[in-house]
Amino acid sequence: MGIFMSKIYVDKLSEATLRVTSDDIGVEQELSEHFSFFVPGYKFMPLYRNKVWDGKAKLYDFYRKKIAYGLYDYVKAFAKANEYEVVDVTEITPTTEFVSRESLAEFIKGLNLHSRGEPIELRDYQFEAVYNALNKKKTLTIAPTSAGKSAIIYCTIRYLLQYQHKVILVVPTTSLVSQMFSDFEDYSSANKWNTDAYCHQLMGGKEKRFDKQVLITTWQSVHAMSKSRDMESFYTQWTVYIGDEAHKFSAASLQKISERLVNAEYRIGTTGTVQDDKTTKLQLEGCFGPAYRVITTKQLMDNKQIVQLKIKALMLGYPEEVRKMAKKADYQSEINYIVQHEGRNKFIAKLAATREGNTLVLFNFVENHGKPMYEAIKRIAKNKKVFFVSGETGVEEREAIRAEVDKYTDAVIVASLGTFSTGINIPSIEHTVFAHPTKSRIRNLQSIGRGLRLRKGKTHCVLYDIADDMSHKGKLNHAMNHFNLRLETYAEEQFEFDIKSFDIT
Repeated sequence: MGIFMSKIYVDKLSEATLRVTSDDIGVEQELSEHFSFFVPGYKFMPLYRNKVWDGKAKLYDFYRKKIAYGLYDYVKAFAKANEYEVVDVTEITPTTEFVSRESLAEFIKGLNLHSRGEPIELRDYQFEAVYNALNKKKTLTIAPTSAGKSAIIYCTIRYLLQYQHKVILVVPTTSLVSQMFSDFEDYSSANKWNTDAYCHQLMGGKEKRFDKQVLITTWQSVHAMSKSRDMESFYTQWTVYIGDEAHKFSAASLQKISERLVNAEYRIGTTGTVQDDKTTKLQLEGCFGPAYRVITTKQLMDNKQIVQLKIKALMLGYPEEVRKMAKKADYQSEINYIVQHEGRNKFIAKLAATREGNTLVLFNFVENHGKPMYEAIKRIAKNKKVFFVSGETGVEEREAIRAEVDKYTDAVIVASLGTFSTGINIPSIEHTVFAHPTKSRIRNLQSIGRGLRLRKGKTHCVLYDIADDMSHKGKLNHAMNHFNLRLETYAEEQFEFDIKSFDIT
């Protein structure tokens, strides 16, 4: 063990921010470099191209000597690696157990949780997630889709409300505001907790009021509050900040919201997936706290806590003349050609219309792809109920469709990725079709999760991944490169898949 040459002093400025200084300015410069990372895609950003910005996100503010509270463990790790001494000026992390496992178990038992009229119990990993959140106070809970994050959030909130906390629960979309509120009502159906008396939903068209203990809202609505006169009083009243589907928040808005919630002693982020790049992960952990991985999708399947996933990759082969053109096409031109290809869309329409069980078809472009495909499916599936959902569909109508689909056993939902890839809970989905050739790992996993929830009589969900092979003389087209990235994700997650080839003609 070497001799500590320098000291790093850590002091709490607020529940969002730490001041980190040293008696050696060289150490502060090292900290600045250590917490600087290139932002994904920085080379394509105007500020970088115009040489105004170096392309890096600087998580330690060298001039103000500040860093996000949630990165404290990383500061300690940096100090240990470099043999610097950390002087904790104030108590940064809790040193005592706030709630024991025994008393928490007794409390949750008293909630008499129900879902869809049936009593439920928290699974072991859900209980541990609640225990960790209450005792660590600042944490990023990583739990895959279908792991029951809303139940974790509900139990955490119910426990904290005993201590007169005010909770702001932030979600990425207006649909999730309504769904979270509905989930809370569902869990409370037997214990008679009046969800409406404690919770207010704030989004476009809703009354602005903050007199209830829990505010459920979108990050866009919270960010808009920064322009109002009562900005400071709005942000300072909350002592608990929960961000659901935290990976979907705008990075800049996420940090501004986090910094302004200066009194939020509890900061709990929940997400199913985190991007691979270190910058995004550290920004999320900075806003909430150290990552706590709950369980994997494969473990949920092995435990029979979600249905089994079957992935059928359907590779569509294109004619030689198309392959030659694709070799020179840019990404956008190729995607536009693919989503408007008549033969491809007929293939998808027939696939969706002939599945037995409720089917979800996910698209990206509304006018060029979603609406034509919806009409094509309706023409083929004459005896089925076919729904259409996009950003143009109002929140209340989306919630009504979500509830109605669960009454069917043979319906089709044609939905945009933006509205149905994240958070939407439809346990009756048995088939999911990826109609758009996306490469986003997070979006893929979130979309897969739409069909994995348990329902009586349901044993599995089939994902149909549509791949478009326009490769020519060994050169892969853009869509095939994206398909290979999806296959890598499936392999990493230990999902089984098979590939079948079809001629697009």
